[in-house]
Amino acid sequence: MVVTALLVGGWAPGPAAAVRSGPDVAVRRDAASTAERVWPSSGGTGGGARDEDRPSRSTSSGVVGDGGGAPQGTGPGSGLGYVAPVAGIDPPLGVERGFDPPEHEWGPGHRGVDLTAAVGAGVMAPGPGVVSFAGRVAGRGVVVVTHPDGLRSSLEPVTAGVPAGTAVVAGTVVGTVEGAGVAGRPGGPQRGGPGPSAAGHCAPRSCVHWGVRRGERYLDPLTLLHRPPIVLLPDR
Repeated sequence: MVVTALLVGGWAPGPAAAVRSGPDVAVRRDAASTAERVWPSSGGTGGGARDEDRPSRSTSSGVVGDGGGAPQGTGPGSGLGYVAPVAGIDPPLGVERGFDPPEHEWGPGHRGVDLTAAVGAGVMAPGPGVVSFAGRVAGRGVVVVTHPDGLRSSLEPVTAGVPAGTAVVAGTVVGTVEGAGVAGRPGGPQRGGPGPSAAGHCAPRSCVHWGVRRGERYLDPLTLLHRPPIVLLPDR
């Protein structure tokens, strides 16, 4: 039996409104300073940008970016399937804000889902794979898990509990939800810069932002849940 982990990376330059800061991180100059879009593909740090609020818009595919089709949660090597990264989530129960893709790549929108989570609560890997990033981006903790089916899950604001390179399965605790004042060290912004703490994303409540991406396409994470387990097939 062969299980192949496909590490998805790369970054496509956008229009003049975007700059690159760090590995595979998209930053919009006109963005506000909270709820950054963070998609590092490997260890390191970088910047992030806010997905600006706008009226809700739904799509039939649950996908934004190049290519089409829904996220694929099955296939050889993808393990046992996906779970919510926060305990007790059963959509729509526990969903603070849903997936609201932008009309174009650099437009405003919400490229993931916000899940209710208490400060200090454990945050789990949504699926099997390898932790490809665990650190701070723009003053907030971020953990990225690269899954063997080609998807990448980004979790924030999360204080990492495991280093990059750690192999995980669905449900492995990879960190804890950050609270107010965490922006580099307890007590306030330091190495992460002068921006607000990560806990402000869902203020006055606390939450975890779960984003999913395949290449340059943002996907609706909730479509990965409640799928049958994936069967690993032997090589022929």
